[in-house]
Amino acid sequence: MADSAGHGFVDCDGGSDNEILESFDEHEVSEDGLLLRYDSHNVVNNDLNLMIPSVEGLAAESSTSLEPYTEMTFTSLDDARDFYYEYAKRTGFTIRTNRIRHSLKNMAIIGRDFVCSREGFRAAKHTLRKDRVLPPRPITREGCRAMIRLAARDEGKWVVTKFVREHNHKLMTHSKFPGELPIINILSEEEKDQKIQDLYDELERERERSAAVQQQLHMVLKDLEDHAEFMSIRVEDIVNRLKEIELDDL
Repeated sequence: MADSAGHGFVDCDGGSDNEILESFDEHEVSEDGLLLRYDSHNVVNNDLNLMIPSVEGLAAESSTSLEPYTEMTFTSLDDARDFYYEYAKRTGFTIRTNRIRHSLKNMAIIGRDFVCSREGFRAAKHTLRKDRVLPPRPITREGCRAMIRLAARDEGKWVVTKFVREHNHKLMTHSKFPGELPIINILSEEEKDQKIQDLYDELERERERSAAVQQQLHMVLKDLEDHAEFMSIRVEDIVNRLKEIELDDL
């Protein structure tokens, strides 16, 4: 399914030549052999945090009764993520980001997959390490394929292009569902971008302050050098004057 915004997004597992695909961290492998369809443009994504978003901006009936369906449309990516989280919470599973697709034209995000947190498998090298001190973490990934795929459309809208309902594991009851996580885990994409920009601006200010301090230090050292040279000349003049006086006395 081609993207009407002209990003070259293709709704298939293989992606397209006009997009960059972020997928899987180095500690995990997918059930189908690390997805051999990846090409040289792929980069690794390490966004594995569970997300606990708010449901603001969604109609009440959307967040309490509906389940995702193909061509379901959202006004923003955050709204889509919020909706899928609420659906997951009602159903009994947690979610995480699995893949992010970028346009090669401007690196804008044009596609994103949210999956069950039990998707994929843990790489054997991380459970069979010979230098391990502590026991490995419990296995939480079971190759579950439940997921939702979203694609960017015109006017900033996002559309569901794929939805897999079935899980291959038992779902959690409400009493076992994780509690609310700190607010840092539910920042919107805009808030994350703003925090990155704020950190960049602060770094630039620190660089400017450091440059100013270095300039002042160089000025002080130059003044000390000039003063030392001046004092050396004065001392030399005094010594020469004393020699002249001694000669006159003779």
